[in-house]
Amino acid sequence: MSDPTAPPSKVALITGADSGIGRATAVRLARAGMDVGITWHSDHKGAQETAEEVRAHGRRAEVARMDLTRLPEAADTVDELCERLGRLDVLVNNAGTGTMTPFLDLELSDVREVLDVDLVGPFLCGQKAARQMIRQGDGGRIVNVTSVHEHQPRVGAAPYCAAKGGLGLLTQVMALELAEYRITVNAVAPGEIATPMTGQEDTDPHTESRPGVPLGRPGDAREVAAVVAFLAGPDASYVTGASWSVDGGMLRMGPQAGSHLTSDDWRRP
Repeated sequence: MSDPTAPPSKVALITGADSGIGRATAVRLARAGMDVGITWHSDHKGAQETAEEVRAHGRRAEVARMDLTRLPEAADTVDELCERLGRLDVLVNNAGTGTMTPFLDLELSDVREVLDVDLVGPFLCGQKAARQMIRQGDGGRIVNVTSVHEHQPRVGAAPYCAAKGGLGLLTQVMALELAEYRITVNAVAPGEIATPMTGQEDTDPHTESRPGVPLGRPGDAREVAAVVAFLAGPDASYVTGASWSVDGGMLRMGPQAGSHLTSDDWRRP
């Protein structure tokens, strides 16, 4: 029987939690004792599998569809999940998309879709989440999943780089404006992570070779989730406005070089 005097369970909402980094984050936060709201766009089965993993850790999970190409109404899903879960303590803006199209060949519709999903959507979801946290009166955490391309460009990824760079600066403005409400806002910037988005859904990243990445391999989604969980937890209470690269050292090489080098010759002077 539950104790009516006990504080309510903390609640996290992770967008795009049907696979990859989103799923790993949902499970990691459930292990930390949080109930979890899960959004999905096209993979309902994947979202349900994430929910089952969360429940296996004894936490509550609620699932809702969110299509960030349909703005602003898609952001209403944040309010819906807050109502179903009772509150909101952590928002992880993880859902994302991209293109690999040369700048001169891009269509306006493709640019708008990437900007909506990767920048405008997180902006609107962040507003919804922050307003809920302010109403609750006890602070909160917002973590925006960007990319190494928040910091460095990549050929063929103009709208993705523009959106992630914009989300990085949006993170800093949010951190400044929301600090008075004890809401921290940080970014996590993954490099190449073995996920469905990178075509490596069933890959063990520890067995893959990436000569241009100092650590020599792609990352595991759970390695990103661990950093998100730190920023979402009590040990990061004095951390805000920062961008945390989780990239195996790729940014030190430049992500274009890091992902394109085919030998380890650079390691030798």
